[in-house]
Amino acid sequence: MPLFPVDRVRTMSVNAGPNWESDGRDWPNRASSEFLSAGGLRWHVQRMGQGPVLLMLHGTGAATHSWRDFAPILAEHFTLIAPDLPGHGFTSAPPYERMSLPGMAGLVGSLVETLGVQPDLVLGHSAGAAILIRARLEGRIAPRGLISLNGALLPWRGLPGRLFSPAAKLFATNSLVSRAFALRARNRRVIEGLIDSTGSTLDQAGVDLYQRLIRHPSHVRASLSMMANWDLNLIEQGLPNLDTPFFLIVGDQDTTVSPREAHRVRAKLRPDAKLFDLPGLGHLAHEEKPHEVAEIVRGIGECLGLLQTTKNR
Repeated sequence: MPLFPVDRVRTMSVNAGPNWESDGRDWPNRASSEFLSAGGLRWHVQRMGQGPVLLMLHGTGAATHSWRDFAPILAEHFTLIAPDLPGHGFTSAPPYERMSLPGMAGLVGSLVETLGVQPDLVLGHSAGAAILIRARLEGRIAPRGLISLNGALLPWRGLPGRLFSPAAKLFATNSLVSRAFALRARNRRVIEGLIDSTGSTLDQAGVDLYQRLIRHPSHVRASLSMMANWDLNLIEQGLPNLDTPFFLIVGDQDTTVSPREAHRVRAKLRPDAKLFDLPGLGHLAHEEKPHEVAEIVRGIGECLGLLQTTKNR
């Protein structure tokens, strides 16, 4: 018997995305959500707080729910802007070829322009960090600081690098794969296994939100399309030319992006970068210990002169 009944897989539409009225009915920080058009896409964006503008981008396969406890803490100090990336969560998907690193950076640049803001500080988790670096290198944003939180910044090395991209391309362009994975994601143990593989431990609410998204083929396809189009050589080549203060926040139990990568970035590409270690935390560190990670971000804001120091408050 096949793992996925073929008839059920074929009847699931690959374009069927999360529905705001049903899937978003109790979305974290829903009162801060809005929808707007930019770069030919319909974006879901959350805005909250006041003060210097902090733009935050989540990683592949996530959405604004990943900031659910983290964002309100930082909103006490910043005007926070957090979109769902193209094809993720409740933001519509662009054509496959625009899911590349330059394509995503361009789309984020269009969103920032439409919002009429210039971020003072930017923070990217995982692939979100690479997008922000590319956007800065292209002059689409001009922040006073750039924070990589468990950032995926360096290319795969050796055999994985030769195998991963072709496999991802095959999966991303085959709609049955997205449908099959979305169907499999209805099994909670599958989602729990995915989260465990990051080195992080989430509560039931966190697991539920990831499952709510991954059971939709469009969300899965967007994740696969990003991985298939990703060329981190662009980041490795560009990081030495980044003229923005650079900060690395690293969970030492991250099993998605090895903590050694951040140390390598600092040693070979950006010796001026300041690195903050998060003992005992994995790839989803900001979901595990939001107050601890937010305190580091607030401290960076003080260091850059964006916030008053604790002594002066």
